[in-house]
Amino acid sequence: MTTTKTRITELLGVKYPILQGGMAWIAEHTLASAVTNAGGAGIIAGGSAPIDYLREQIRLTKEAVGDKPFGVNIMLMSPNAEDLAKLVIEEGVPFVTTGAGNPGKFMEGWKNAGIKVIPVVPSVALAKRMERSGADAVIAEGTESGGHIGENTTMCLVPQVVDAVEIPVIAAGGIADGRGICAGFMLGAEGVQVGTRFLAAEECQIHPTYKELVIKAKDTDSVVTGRTTGHPCRNVKTKFLKQLAKREMEGGIDPDEFEKITLGALRKAVQDGNLDEGSFLCGAIAGMVNEVKPAKDIIEEMFAQAEEILSK
Repeated sequence: MTTTKTRITELLGVKYPILQGGMAWIAEHTLASAVTNAGGAGIIAGGSAPIDYLREQIRLTKEAVGDKPFGVNIMLMSPNAEDLAKLVIEEGVPFVTTGAGNPGKFMEGWKNAGIKVIPVVPSVALAKRMERSGADAVIAEGTESGGHIGENTTMCLVPQVVDAVEIPVIAAGGIADGRGICAGFMLGAEGVQVGTRFLAAEECQIHPTYKELVIKAKDTDSVVTGRTTGHPCRNVKTKFLKQLAKREMEGGIDPDEFEKITLGALRKAVQDGNLDEGSFLCGAIAGMVNEVKPAKDIIEEMFAQAEEILSK
């Protein structure tokens, strides 16, 4: 068994079967290019960013990586989803990952353009639907991940998705070292998606305060907010976010007020390091992320450890 020759490495044409998470406001061309040039699959986050900005990000990435593969993450609930779905075709993006919805209506156009489609799924039912729609692979993401989350854990979700579909499965949520890669592979995955570990990459452009929070986080330093809105989100536990979660639990805040308080909170964290109003998205595995390194070193260390474990 090896972690470096799978259907994912063949599908994407990468050395290592690792995708960098499409983290909104975080995953831009600098980080995506570094991951791709290191042998993984870098991803630009579409989010709700202006199309002209995203076009520039795609072209800057192309310039940095040449003919190596990279992707764009499209949040299907975003107001710019339709335009971004067209943009990736116009710009010849090698693959897309999707979240927060069903990409079925875009699938034919993407496939005709030669774009690989890899949706993020929180359930077996959605994984099956994506396979029927023509997805090339799926990312089974557990609740341990940062940002918007489902309820099923990586340990439980991945093997059930693997058993339910024929297309390759990528494990995500709570993976930060070679042991996590091996665990995903033992559950039947053929690749991994990693987000939180790359927050501490040298090339990640988040505010130094954000990066420091990740580096200093302990195993108990994540908190989920937004459960009352139906859109739970995992963050680093700051005073602001801890109090917000407490108000939710006590019924002291309604969904409209919650939305007003958190509007723009991720941008405030990423760009300003604003501890009083920022939402510092981060996975539960942050307690294992202890130092800043180049993306290349992160990837090579993770897979060297994974291969060493599997060789025993």
